[in-house]
Amino acid sequence: MAPVARSCSCRVVNPRVVIVRPFCVTGILRLASPWSIVVPTRPAARIACRRVTPGRAWDAARRGSTGRYGCCVSSTPRCPSCRRFVYLDTLVCPDCTTEMGLEVIERRFVGIRDGRAVVDGVTWYTCSERRWGCNWLVREDAPAGRCFSCRLTRTRPPADDTIALEKLATTEEAKRRLLLQLGDLGLPIVPWDVWPGGLGFDLLSSRSEGRRVIIGHANGIITIDLAESLDDVREALRVRLGEPYRTVLGHLRHESGHYFQNVLIRDDTAWAQCRDLFGDERASYQDALTRHYETGAPAGWQDSFISEYATMHPWEDFAETFAHYLHIVGTLKTAAAIGMRLDASATRRDVDVVPEDHYDDQPIGRVLSDWEALSQGFNRINRSMGLADLYPFTISPPVRRKLAFVHELVTRAPLTTDEQVALALAPRERADD
Repeated sequence: MAPVARSCSCRVVNPRVVIVRPFCVTGILRLASPWSIVVPTRPAARIACRRVTPGRAWDAARRGSTGRYGCCVSSTPRCPSCRRFVYLDTLVCPDCTTEMGLEVIERRFVGIRDGRAVVDGVTWYTCSERRWGCNWLVREDAPAGRCFSCRLTRTRPPADDTIALEKLATTEEAKRRLLLQLGDLGLPIVPWDVWPGGLGFDLLSSRSEGRRVIIGHANGIITIDLAESLDDVREALRVRLGEPYRTVLGHLRHESGHYFQNVLIRDDTAWAQCRDLFGDERASYQDALTRHYETGAPAGWQDSFISEYATMHPWEDFAETFAHYLHIVGTLKTAAAIGMRLDASATRRDVDVVPEDHYDDQPIGRVLSDWEALSQGFNRINRSMGLADLYPFTISPPVRRKLAFVHELVTRAPLTTDEQVALALAPRERADD
């Protein structure tokens, strides 16, 4: 039976872009894309929202993940000339010296000549921040000379602070990796300069500012201290706080969890489920913060939480769980891309462990089963090199249920490529709009 859309709610991004979210009577529509992009020709106040027809919704449900951003492209990036494997931050092929840039819609590297490349009849230009290591390309109809990732950076060090800008390059690399993963998962990213509360980044340096920079999230803006890109600074903080893992990418994944908690949980039923698992986020955050730093995590916290910091407040519990979900599925995706598999005889299982590129149609049990086997292998490899465990965490049954909730939110309805591109190319909001 085809699902029936009974009504819609919309958010006017600006007079040119409206994001429409359908509601469903049968519940089947949850598999379809939850955001539709409408480009009206009339002023926003007079827009009649396009309803999601049963046929379109059913087509989207059957399409599943095949419409996701870059999902049809191999996760193994290669030089467009010699086909050598290259890392995601590569600017020039180390073998054939081809200058290249990443075309993010199809997730492929293309050769660059005179600062531009033509892909399928569309001209792409190098990002204006390429001198600081950005290898993303900018489509000819983009609203700015910076790529989508650099456009999301709202605040950065001044141009004469070259030391801070060097640290900015390292942090921006981690941010691009985060955005690629969010795009692969089909999660909606509305830029901060398009819609109030949209996603943006303030990348500041406590060493340059001469004051403390607090890593955090507020109304869509994620703040990162660039000083944490320095190994000695970050490691000293990790040891002082007793954390088993601390990276810039980990910070970004955690803070993005705060952003997506409000984006993905849209109704009272979902909020009730969230509070049942994580606690009531309406509890005083300041009181929880004071209590956490005065008394620490409660005894036996490992039985119910993924980390000590997750015990501080329900907001932090969700963000920590969301970050670990990204850790897990991101690493599994990489393992799948390089063709990794574990023989059943080595893992004492009935079948080989074969990680997948995505787990949209798989239950969380399959995700965590694959992860348990692979993370043990990764930890053994690290120990053979005298390094700490790659994944030094234990996933208890309550944490499994929390991860299942996040998995359901993320896989419920990924955006299509066209919908994500429409968000990325949305014009900036004018002050008089």
